[in-house]
Amino acid sequence: MTSKQAPMLSGFNASTTAREVVDGRDLSGLVAIVTGGYSGLGREAALVLAHAGARVIVPARDVAKAAEALQGVERIELAPLDLMDPASIDAFARAFLASGAALDLLLNSAGIMAAPLRRDDRGYESQFSTNHLGHFQLAVRLWPALRRSGKARIVSVSSLGHRLSPVDFDDPHFERRPYDKWIAYGQSKTANALFAVEADRLGEPERIRAFSLHPGAVFAPLARHLDIDDYRRMGAADAHGNILSTEQAGFKTLEQGAATLVWCAVSHQLDGIGGVYCEDCDVARLATSESERGGVRPWAVDPVLAQRLWAMSERLTGASR
Repeated sequence: MTSKQAPMLSGFNASTTAREVVDGRDLSGLVAIVTGGYSGLGREAALVLAHAGARVIVPARDVAKAAEALQGVERIELAPLDLMDPASIDAFARAFLASGAALDLLLNSAGIMAAPLRRDDRGYESQFSTNHLGHFQLAVRLWPALRRSGKARIVSVSSLGHRLSPVDFDDPHFERRPYDKWIAYGQSKTANALFAVEADRLGEPERIRAFSLHPGAVFAPLARHLDIDDYRRMGAADAHGNILSTEQAGFKTLEQGAATLVWCAVSHQLDGIGGVYCEDCDVARLATSESERGGVRPWAVDPVLAQRLWAMSERLTGASR
Protein backbone atom coordinates (compact mmCIF):
# COMPACT_ATOMS: atom_id res chain seq x y z
CA MET A 1 0.00 0.00 0.00
CA THR A 2 1.20 3.50 -0.80
CA SER A 3 3.44 5.15 1.77
CA LYS A 4 2.37 8.61 0.58
CA GLN A 5 -0.81 8.36 2.66
CA ALA A 6 0.58 9.93 5.83
CA PRO A 7 -0.08 13.32 7.48
CA MET A 8 2.50 16.04 6.87
CA LEU A 9 1.51 18.20 9.87
CA SER A 10 0.48 21.10 7.65
CA GLY A 11 -0.22 23.53 10.46
CA PHE A 12 -3.91 23.71 9.58
CA ASN A 13 -6.73 21.83 11.27
CA ALA A 14 -10.45 21.05 11.21
CA SER A 15 -11.42 24.63 12.05
CA THR A 16 -9.36 26.22 9.26
CA THR A 17 -11.44 28.12 6.70
CA ALA A 18 -10.95 28.28 2.96
CA ARG A 19 -10.10 31.97 3.15
CA GLU A 20 -7.38 31.24 5.69
CA VAL A 21 -5.88 28.70 3.28
CA VAL A 22 -5.43 31.35 0.56
CA ASP A 23 -4.60 34.24 2.89
CA GLY A 24 -1.95 36.37 1.21
CA ARG A 25 -2.01 34.39 -2.04
CA ASP A 26 -2.45 36.08 -5.43
CA LEU A 27 -4.04 33.60 -7.82
CA SER A 28 -4.22 36.03 -10.73
CA GLY A 29 -3.67 34.28 -14.04
CA LEU A 30 -4.97 30.90 -12.87
CA VAL A 31 -8.03 29.38 -14.51
CA ALA A 32 -10.26 27.11 -12.44
CA ILE A 33 -13.36 25.07 -13.23
CA VAL A 34 -15.47 24.28 -10.17
CA THR A 35 -18.36 21.87 -10.67
CA GLY A 36 -21.09 22.49 -8.13
CA GLY A 37 -19.62 25.97 -7.77
CA TYR A 38 -22.94 27.69 -7.17
CA SER A 39 -24.01 25.75 -4.08
CA GLY A 40 -22.59 24.57 -0.77
CA LEU A 41 -18.90 23.77 -0.55
CA GLY A 42 -18.34 24.34 -4.25
CA ARG A 43 -19.75 27.85 -4.07
CA GLU A 44 -17.53 28.74 -1.12
CA ALA A 45 -14.47 27.38 -2.96
CA ALA A 46 -15.39 29.30 -6.13
CA LEU A 47 -15.85 32.53 -4.17
CA VAL A 48 -12.53 32.17 -2.38
CA LEU A 49 -10.59 31.39 -5.56
CA ALA A 50 -12.19 34.31 -7.41
CA HIS A 51 -11.55 36.66 -4.50
CA ALA A 52 -7.85 35.67 -4.64
CA GLY A 53 -7.74 36.62 -8.33
CA ALA A 54 -8.40 33.39 -10.24
CA ARG A 55 -10.72 33.23 -13.22
CA VAL A 56 -13.38 30.73 -12.18
CA ILE A 57 -15.77 28.92 -14.51
CA VAL A 58 -18.80 27.32 -12.86
CA PRO A 59 -20.62 24.71 -14.95
CA ALA A 60 -24.29 24.35 -14.01
CA ARG A 61 -27.25 22.25 -15.03
CA ASP A 62 -29.50 25.20 -14.12
CA VAL A 63 -27.63 28.29 -15.29
CA ALA A 64 -30.37 30.69 -14.14
CA LYS A 65 -30.21 29.28 -10.60
CA ALA A 66 -26.43 29.50 -10.64
CA ALA A 67 -26.55 33.10 -11.85
CA GLU A 68 -28.81 34.02 -8.96
CA ALA A 69 -26.52 32.32 -6.42
CA LEU A 70 -23.42 34.08 -7.79
CA GLN A 71 -24.91 37.42 -8.73
CA GLY A 72 -22.44 40.28 -8.52
CA VAL A 73 -19.37 38.09 -7.96
CA GLU A 74 -16.44 39.20 -10.11
CA ARG A 75 -14.25 36.79 -12.09
CA ILE A 76 -16.85 33.99 -12.10
CA GLU A 77 -18.33 32.78 -15.39
CA LEU A 78 -21.16 30.30 -15.96
CA ALA A 79 -21.65 27.62 -18.58
CA PRO A 80 -24.23 24.83 -19.05
CA LEU A 81 -23.26 21.30 -18.00
CA ASP A 82 -25.20 18.24 -16.85
CA LEU A 83 -22.93 15.57 -15.38
CA MET A 84 -25.49 12.84 -16.15
CA ASP A 85 -25.58 13.79 -19.84
CA PRO A 86 -22.49 12.71 -21.83
CA ALA A 87 -23.36 15.02 -24.73
CA SER A 88 -23.55 17.99 -22.36
CA ILE A 89 -20.14 17.14 -20.89
CA ASP A 90 -18.58 16.88 -24.34
CA ALA A 91 -20.14 20.19 -25.43
CA PHE A 92 -18.78 21.99 -22.38
CA ALA A 93 -15.30 20.52 -22.86
CA ARG A 94 -15.27 21.35 -26.59
CA ALA A 95 -16.17 24.97 -25.88
CA PHE A 96 -13.43 25.31 -23.29
CA LEU A 97 -10.79 23.65 -25.47
CA ALA A 98 -11.79 25.88 -28.39
CA SER A 99 -10.94 28.94 -26.28
CA GLY A 100 -7.29 27.84 -26.24
CA ALA A 101 -7.03 28.52 -22.50
CA ALA A 102 -4.96 26.37 -20.19
CA LEU A 103 -6.78 24.81 -17.25
CA ASP A 104 -4.88 25.07 -13.99
CA LEU A 105 -7.47 23.75 -11.53
CA LEU A 106 -10.32 21.31 -12.02
CA LEU A 107 -12.36 21.03 -8.82
CA ASN A 108 -14.89 18.20 -8.95
CA SER A 109 -17.25 19.32 -6.20
CA ALA A 110 -20.73 18.63 -7.59
CA GLY A 111 -22.52 15.54 -6.36
CA ILE A 112 -25.59 13.85 -4.96
CA MET A 113 -25.90 11.85 -1.75
CA ALA A 114 -28.13 8.98 -0.66
CA ALA A 115 -30.52 9.55 -3.54
CA PRO A 116 -33.43 7.23 -4.38
CA LEU A 117 -32.74 4.83 -7.21
CA ARG A 118 -32.57 6.67 -10.49
CA ARG A 119 -30.75 5.86 -13.70
CA ASP A 120 -29.35 8.02 -16.47
CA ASP A 121 -30.25 7.42 -20.11
CA ARG A 122 -27.59 4.70 -20.33
CA GLY A 123 -29.07 2.83 -17.39
CA TYR A 124 -26.24 3.82 -15.04
CA GLU A 125 -27.10 4.37 -11.35
CA SER A 126 -27.35 8.12 -10.68
CA GLN A 127 -24.85 8.50 -7.83
CA PHE A 128 -22.12 6.59 -9.68
CA SER A 129 -23.04 8.42 -12.88
CA THR A 130 -23.00 11.92 -11.37
CA ASN A 131 -20.34 11.68 -8.70
CA HIS A 132 -17.81 9.60 -10.61
CA LEU A 133 -18.48 8.90 -14.28
CA GLY A 134 -19.52 12.45 -15.15
CA HIS A 135 -16.42 13.89 -13.54
CA PHE A 136 -14.24 11.19 -15.11
CA GLN A 137 -15.49 12.08 -18.58
CA LEU A 138 -15.10 15.79 -17.89
CA ALA A 139 -11.49 15.41 -16.73
CA VAL A 140 -10.53 13.19 -19.65
CA ARG A 141 -12.09 15.55 -22.20
CA LEU A 142 -10.32 18.52 -20.60
CA TRP A 143 -6.97 16.71 -20.38
CA PRO A 144 -5.36 18.71 -23.23
CA ALA A 145 -6.12 21.96 -21.36
CA LEU A 146 -4.79 20.52 -18.11
CA ARG A 147 -1.62 19.46 -19.91
CA ARG A 148 -1.28 22.97 -21.34
CA SER A 149 -1.14 24.42 -17.83
CA GLY A 150 2.19 22.81 -16.98
CA LYS A 151 1.19 22.67 -13.31
CA ALA A 152 -2.43 21.57 -13.16
CA ARG A 153 -4.33 19.99 -10.30
CA ILE A 154 -7.49 17.87 -10.33
CA VAL A 155 -9.26 17.82 -6.98
CA SER A 156 -12.21 15.51 -6.32
CA VAL A 157 -14.51 15.73 -3.31
CA SER A 158 -14.75 12.26 -1.85
CA SER A 159 -16.12 11.65 1.65
CA LEU A 160 -15.72 9.68 4.84
CA GLY A 161 -18.68 7.87 3.29
CA HIS A 162 -16.19 5.92 1.16
CA ARG A 163 -15.97 3.61 4.19
CA LEU A 164 -19.50 2.40 3.42
CA SER A 165 -18.48 0.47 0.34
CA PRO A 166 -15.65 -0.29 -2.07
CA VAL A 167 -16.48 -0.26 -5.78
CA ASP A 168 -18.46 -3.31 -6.83
CA PHE A 169 -16.88 -3.99 -10.20
CA ASP A 170 -19.31 -6.81 -10.95
CA ASP A 171 -22.48 -4.78 -10.38
CA PRO A 172 -21.76 -1.04 -10.05
CA HIS A 173 -25.25 -0.05 -11.18
CA PHE A 174 -27.30 -2.32 -8.87
CA GLU A 175 -28.71 -4.37 -11.70
CA ARG A 176 -28.48 -7.66 -9.77
CA ARG A 177 -28.23 -6.62 -6.12
CA PRO A 178 -30.84 -4.73 -4.07
CA TYR A 179 -30.40 -0.97 -4.20
CA ASP A 180 -29.15 0.69 -1.04
CA LYS A 181 -28.79 4.47 -1.26
CA TRP A 182 -25.91 4.58 1.23
CA ILE A 183 -23.97 1.71 -0.33
CA ALA A 184 -24.37 3.46 -3.68
CA TYR A 185 -23.12 6.71 -2.20
CA GLY A 186 -20.16 5.00 -0.53
CA GLN A 187 -19.20 3.28 -3.77
CA SER A 188 -19.25 6.59 -5.65
CA LYS A 189 -17.06 8.26 -3.02
CA THR A 190 -14.58 5.38 -3.13
CA ALA A 191 -14.54 5.89 -6.90
CA ASN A 192 -13.70 9.58 -6.44
CA ALA A 193 -10.66 8.63 -4.35
CA LEU A 194 -9.51 5.88 -6.71
CA PHE A 195 -9.89 8.25 -9.66
CA ALA A 196 -7.41 10.63 -8.01
CA VAL A 197 -4.89 7.83 -7.54
CA GLU A 198 -4.85 6.81 -11.20
CA ALA A 199 -5.28 10.34 -12.60
CA ASP A 200 -2.19 11.34 -10.66
CA ARG A 201 -0.18 8.35 -11.90
CA LEU A 202 -1.08 9.11 -15.49
CA GLY A 203 -0.79 12.86 -15.13
CA GLU A 204 2.45 13.22 -13.21
CA PRO A 205 4.70 13.00 -16.32
CA GLU A 206 2.63 15.85 -17.81
CA ARG A 207 2.71 17.87 -14.56
CA ILE A 208 -0.93 17.11 -13.76
CA ARG A 209 -1.45 16.11 -10.12
CA ALA A 210 -4.65 14.79 -8.58
CA PHE A 211 -6.08 14.66 -5.06
CA SER A 212 -9.24 13.56 -3.28
CA LEU A 213 -10.59 14.71 0.04
CA HIS A 214 -13.10 14.42 2.82
CA PRO A 215 -14.45 17.93 3.53
CA GLY A 216 -15.83 17.02 6.94
CA ALA A 217 -19.44 16.78 8.09
CA VAL A 218 -21.29 19.85 6.82
CA PHE A 219 -24.93 20.86 6.53
CA ALA A 220 -25.22 21.52 2.80
CA PRO A 221 -27.69 21.15 -0.09
CA LEU A 222 -26.08 17.75 -0.72
CA ALA A 223 -28.25 16.47 2.15
CA ARG A 224 -31.55 17.19 0.41
CA HIS A 225 -32.47 13.50 0.10
CA LEU A 226 -31.92 12.68 3.77
CA ASP A 227 -34.80 11.82 6.11
CA ILE A 228 -34.93 12.21 9.87
CA ASP A 229 -33.59 8.70 10.45
CA ASP A 230 -30.57 9.55 8.32
CA TYR A 231 -29.96 12.66 10.39
CA ARG A 232 -30.21 10.66 13.59
CA ARG A 233 -27.64 8.13 12.36
CA MET A 234 -25.33 11.02 11.56
CA GLY A 235 -25.77 12.47 15.04
CA ALA A 236 -27.43 15.54 13.55
CA ALA A 237 -30.90 15.16 15.10
CA ASP A 238 -32.12 14.72 18.66
CA ALA A 239 -34.50 12.07 20.01
CA HIS A 240 -37.47 14.32 19.26
CA GLY A 241 -36.64 14.61 15.57
CA ASN A 242 -35.24 18.13 15.74
CA ILE A 243 -32.34 18.90 13.40
CA LEU A 244 -29.41 20.17 15.44
CA SER A 245 -27.46 23.31 14.67
CA THR A 246 -23.99 23.14 13.16
CA GLU A 247 -22.48 23.75 16.59
CA GLN A 248 -24.74 21.25 18.38
CA ALA A 249 -23.97 18.52 15.85
CA GLY A 250 -20.25 19.25 15.92
CA PHE A 251 -20.27 19.81 12.17
CA LYS A 252 -18.10 22.18 10.16
CA THR A 253 -19.33 25.43 8.68
CA LEU A 254 -19.33 25.75 4.89
CA GLU A 255 -16.25 27.96 5.20
CA GLN A 256 -14.44 25.22 7.13
CA GLY A 257 -15.77 22.44 4.91
CA ALA A 258 -14.41 24.09 1.77
CA ALA A 259 -10.95 24.55 3.30
CA THR A 260 -9.50 21.16 2.36
CA LEU A 261 -10.89 21.46 -1.17
CA VAL A 262 -9.10 24.78 -1.62
CA TRP A 263 -5.96 23.55 0.18
CA CYS A 264 -5.67 20.62 -2.23
CA ALA A 265 -6.11 23.01 -5.15
CA VAL A 266 -3.54 25.68 -4.29
CA SER A 267 -1.30 24.74 -1.36
CA HIS A 268 2.44 24.77 -2.06
CA GLN A 269 2.74 22.15 0.68
CA LEU A 270 1.46 19.63 -1.85
CA ASP A 271 3.95 20.55 -4.56
CA GLY A 272 5.64 17.42 -5.84
CA ILE A 273 3.13 14.91 -4.46
CA GLY A 274 -0.28 13.67 -5.52
CA GLY A 275 -2.69 10.77 -5.61
CA VAL A 276 -3.46 11.17 -1.91
CA TYR A 277 -6.69 11.44 0.06
CA CYS A 278 -6.81 14.46 2.36
CA GLU A 279 -8.82 15.72 5.32
CA ASP A 280 -8.64 18.75 7.63
CA CYS A 281 -6.15 20.45 5.28
CA ASP A 282 -3.62 17.64 5.55
CA VAL A 283 -2.89 14.28 3.99
CA ALA A 284 -5.02 11.68 5.77
CA ARG A 285 -3.58 8.61 7.42
CA LEU A 286 -4.29 5.12 6.15
CA ALA A 287 -7.07 3.62 8.31
CA THR A 288 -6.60 -0.13 8.53
CA SER A 289 -9.20 -0.66 11.27
CA GLU A 290 -12.95 -0.11 10.98
CA SER A 291 -12.95 1.44 14.46
CA GLU A 292 -10.57 4.26 13.54
CA ARG A 293 -12.06 7.73 13.26
CA GLY A 294 -11.01 9.57 10.14
CA GLY A 295 -8.43 8.43 7.65
CA VAL A 296 -8.88 6.55 4.38
CA ARG A 297 -9.57 2.86 3.98
CA PRO A 298 -7.10 0.86 1.87
CA TRP A 299 -9.64 0.02 -0.84
CA ALA A 300 -9.98 3.73 -1.72
CA VAL A 301 -6.27 4.30 -2.44
CA ASP A 302 -5.27 0.92 -3.87
CA PRO A 303 -3.37 1.54 -7.14
CA VAL A 304 -4.46 -1.77 -8.66
CA LEU A 305 -8.12 -1.02 -8.02
CA ALA A 306 -7.57 2.51 -9.31
CA GLN A 307 -6.29 1.20 -12.64
CA ARG A 308 -9.19 -1.24 -12.82
CA LEU A 309 -11.69 1.56 -12.18
CA TRP A 310 -10.08 3.77 -14.81
CA ALA A 311 -10.37 1.02 -17.43
CA MET A 312 -14.00 0.37 -16.49
CA SER A 313 -14.77 4.09 -16.62
CA GLU A 314 -13.28 4.37 -20.10
CA ARG A 315 -15.46 1.49 -21.18
CA LEU A 316 -18.63 2.89 -19.61
CA THR A 317 -18.16 6.45 -20.91
CA GLY A 318 -16.33 5.86 -24.17
CA ALA A 319 -13.89 8.58 -23.07
CA SER A 320 -10.11 8.22 -22.92
CA ARG A 321 -7.07 10.49 -22.78
